[in-house]
Amino acid sequence: MPDETIRPCRIRPFALGDANAVRELFRESPEAGALTKDSYQRSPEWSGPLALVSESGGELSGFLIGREVADEAEVFAIAVAPKYRRQGHGAALLLAAMGGMRSRRIKNVFLEVRESNLGALAFYEAFGFRKIGYRKNYYRSPDEAAITMGRKLED
Repeated sequence: MPDETIRPCRIRPFALGDANAVRELFRESPEAGALTKDSYQRSPEWSGPLALVSESGGELSGFLIGREVADEAEVFAIAVAPKYRRQGHGAALLLAAMGGMRSRRIKNVFLEVRESNLGALAFYEAFGFRKIGYRKNYYRSPDEAAITMGRKLED
């Protein structure tokens, strides 16, 4: 797993004022999927580390959104602004989220990735996620299958 001490940016909870910047990041990151309009506004209400943003140089550089149910979690989306990609911002978001999940005794975390998004598949595998399923025609525009990935969180 990548070095947990890397912090190229500041991670904080998603706030109501972040919704427009997150919408813009989704627009710049079609491979990240999309949320409903209501989801952008309601994301700050979600508790814990599954509604996080990263900041660098005074601007929002990325986000991670998901949910926890019982002792499991699902990451819906993670995206980093193009100018901050490959600088550790995505890793910092994922590490912060997983740290928070562990503190709340989440045992398993899951996510889906576009089948063609080889970079994202490799990124998640570097964090211990493994391919566990396949969902035909899961994504739209363009239609594409999803690879379901999961990992156990150790105590």
